[in-house]
Amino acid sequence: MSIFESARQSVSRPMTSRILSILLGSTMGLGMIAAPAYASNPESDLVATPDSVWNLAEDGSDTLLAPRYWETSPVDRSLIESMALLQDNIAKRETQRVETIAEANETLDEHLTSYAETGSPVALADALRSAVSLQLLYTNPDDFFNNPQAKQVIDLAIDYAKKAEADGDWLMASELFFRLDTLHDKSRVFKPDVDRLTRRLGMIRLYAPERLWELRNERRILDGDEPLPAYNPYGDLYTDKLAGIESVAVRTAIQRAAAQHVGRRSGSKPDGVALDQLIQGGLDAIRTMATTTDLEAAFKGLGNSKKRQQFIDQIDELRARFGPGSRSASAYDLRRAIDGVLSASRDTVGIMPEAILHEFGNGAMAQLDDYTAIIWPDEVARFQRSTQGEFIGIGVRIQHDELMNVEVVTPLEGTPAQRAGLRAGDVIKKVDGISAIGLGLDQAVEVITGPPNTDVTITIEREDEESGDKSEHTYTITRAKIDLPSVKGWSKTGPRDDDWNYFIDADEGVGYVRLSGFTETTTREFDAAVRQMKSQGLSSLILDLRYNPGGLLDQAVKMASRFVPDGLIVRTVDAAGAIQDAQDARAINPSVSLRDIPVVVLINEGSASASEILSGSIQAAAHQDKIQALVLGTRSFGKGSVQNVFVLPGGTSAMKLTTQYYQIDAPRLIHKLPGASEWGIEPDLRVEMLPDQNAEALILRRDADVFLSGEDNSTRPDPESLITDGTDLQVQTALVLLKTQIGNDSRAVMKD
Repeated sequence: MSIFESARQSVSRPMTSRILSILLGSTMGLGMIAAPAYASNPESDLVATPDSVWNLAEDGSDTLLAPRYWETSPVDRSLIESMALLQDNIAKRETQRVETIAEANETLDEHLTSYAETGSPVALADALRSAVSLQLLYTNPDDFFNNPQAKQVIDLAIDYAKKAEADGDWLMASELFFRLDTLHDKSRVFKPDVDRLTRRLGMIRLYAPERLWELRNERRILDGDEPLPAYNPYGDLYTDKLAGIESVAVRTAIQRAAAQHVGRRSGSKPDGVALDQLIQGGLDAIRTMATTTDLEAAFKGLGNSKKRQQFIDQIDELRARFGPGSRSASAYDLRRAIDGVLSASRDTVGIMPEAILHEFGNGAMAQLDDYTAIIWPDEVARFQRSTQGEFIGIGVRIQHDELMNVEVVTPLEGTPAQRAGLRAGDVIKKVDGISAIGLGLDQAVEVITGPPNTDVTITIEREDEESGDKSEHTYTITRAKIDLPSVKGWSKTGPRDDDWNYFIDADEGVGYVRLSGFTETTTREFDAAVRQMKSQGLSSLILDLRYNPGGLLDQAVKMASRFVPDGLIVRTVDAAGAIQDAQDARAINPSVSLRDIPVVVLINEGSASASEILSGSIQAAAHQDKIQALVLGTRSFGKGSVQNVFVLPGGTSAMKLTTQYYQIDAPRLIHKLPGASEWGIEPDLRVEMLPDQNAEALILRRDADVFLSGEDNSTRPDPESLITDGTDLQVQTALVLLKTQIGNDSRAVMKD
């Protein structure tokens, strides 16, 4: 069984002769601008036409998206007004950037001063958080690292993070290392530290969740926030989660990873991670477990310093036996290593065997890529639901309110929760009669969801809007398959999944479609939206793939075929780019096509997996002059690897193993390989949004997408403000670009 996960890729194009030909030259009847004010500026000699503005955008320039180039052209006045608004909003962004950088520097100085005066780790963490925010504002990374305050906070944070981990302050150490890694995203020099701390906290979350609650509560109090509600253990017992883990399954997973991981297939000579390195990773994880003293809440033997040290000494002996420089390990060596750890634990600290196997397996898999992993027995059902695009539950979106209660954001239209009577703002107090106060969101999801056609009883607290009085209501709801639509439009017109206005500019016929993922119904939903738009005069389309994490490969291929007329969509290759066991997916003849209209695809760093396959294949076809399309935004995530899923012996667990990479019809991989300087899909035209703009746009879009039956929806935000206020410059730039193409029939594109 194969599952799909993808990545980002950059495809750069040098300025071509056709672009140069529109510079400084003949008028060709195209309306050359003769304004003497620009005579000394080379840009003033650019000729604005539908073709020239599009060609420049393909090569990364938005120069012609300015009114002065179109003043003598016979275009509709609304286009000039749209360009003027875009330029105003770009200027507003740059003014905001300068102001925000100044404010961020000031805030950083304040936190550094506070740390110097108090030595408080919270002040240092706040300073580092400010540094991360500051880095996002710079267009040149070197400018940030040359900032004296940035250098200072980085040095201080490195020292304190090391000290915090040595002192057992895992949460603070993790936070600092995580932000340091964010600042050094290219070099990833702090990734091993992040991985190690993530592993420690993951162990605490599994085996001693109440201790993790205590650590988080202590941090909230240090931050001046209200304490968390009391810890709720409902659905949080680690012995239940470890049930069914067996040694033979773990050994099989590790042996298969050593033999079949993509790193073992790069070129003629295997050069991936060898079995002895996987063994070493497993032993390192057990040592991390032994030195995470907070786990004594679950394993009392770790509280005995003498026994704990004896256990660590025996682990170190095994690490030396299988460490660097040792002979190549065999399957027999792997079994001896695992048996040795189990025996050492039994003789000293008494950690349950299933926990040892769980951490050894995780540590071994961590030596490979981020997407290779063992799927443990308690995770199999969730994994199957995620890959099948199905969700079984009652149909509510939940969040923590300001008091950390589990609150209903909205019941989804037509779901069991909505039919039962749950409303937005309801606070979930009990699940099956057991208190839900203090539940984490993951816990809440786990106890509310379950097999289809089973009942769950939800007790909620509801506040009366007029009197403010609170009352409790109890609902018994039958779980069912919840269909989560993945195709959205510009503005919501009703409560149903397909109640959308798909036009961002109905007068000009500019359509807008957002894909939130790639599920079994994505292409079908998309075709219905396109048919509706075509019946109403569709002339061009914005395809928004921002924050789309991906999904099913076959849906990405089907979607790409709506745009790409022929040729390769995607194939599988090994780490060296060689085609092995090739699985080429080529364009098919679709029932709905968009090959004959201009298209702008929006991507950002949240676009991954199938969304990168789709945007990359559209871009590749456009670069081959098969279609009129361009990609706009910022570089995508960089996830283009193939995971095969194998059931492990015993049938209760499985593994996903990276065996190949995806490659679109372009010269390089889209996956972000270690040490790579290029990855993902690089947009043709880069349009940046400031962090505050991204956050504001996401919040507005979230609130605008909620349409409740039988309630007043007039206070919902209007998506049009994303353009008028300059919040979403990527959508606005795409809209202006497409409006320049209205009525342009000069470009040669493939027709159906």
